[in-house]
Amino acid sequence: MPTIERVGMSTDVVASFATTLETLEVGVTRVAPADVAVAIDAVVRAPAVGVPIAIEGATLPTSVTVEPTVDHLRAARTGVTPAALGVADYGSILLAADTAGTELASLFVDLHVAVLPAAAVVADMRSAFAWLGPQIRERGTSAIVATGPSATADMGGLVRGAHGPAAVHVVLVEGGADEQ
Repeated sequence: MPTIERVGMSTDVVASFATTLETLEVGVTRVAPADVAVAIDAVVRAPAVGVPIAIEGATLPTSVTVEPTVDHLRAARTGVTPAALGVADYGSILLAADTAGTELASLFVDLHVAVLPAAAVVADMRSAFAWLGPQIRERGTSAIVATGPSATADMGGLVRGAHGPAAVHVVLVEGGADEQ
C-alpha cells in the first residue's frame, strides 16, 4: 500500500483512535518498531498464525506461524496481520484483501492482533474512503473495515465471536514508516 498523505495530522488523532478502541473493548499497545515482537508475544494465544508486516524495524515473534497450512489455520487461536489504516472516530481498522492471507488470519480466529503504524491513522471515515477509493480504482483491491470484536444479537443475547474474532488487540507502532 502507498504512504498515506495527511495534512495537519496530530498526535491527537492517534490518541483519539486509542481511546475509541478502548471504548470498543479492543486492547491497545503502543510501541516502537523494535518492540513489536515482544508486544505481540504478550497477547498471543497459542497457536498463532500470521501475515508478514512491512514496518521498518518491526518483526513478528517466532510464536507466530507465517505461511500457515490449512491445519495451522484450523488450529489457530490468534491471527496476527498488518492493518492498512486506522479510523479514529470509529475505532475501525482497514484490512487489505491480499494474497498473503490477511483475511484468513484475521477472521477465523478467537483473537485478532492487528499491527498498525501510528502514521496510518486518519481522523474519520471520509479520510479513509479518500484513501481507499484510489486503491480500489487503480488496483482493483478491496478491504475489510473491522470495528471491534465480532458480535451479534440475532438469536437473543449478545454473542461474541459468531462471525469473526471474539477479541481484538491493536499494536500501534509509533514512529514506524508504513512500507506496505
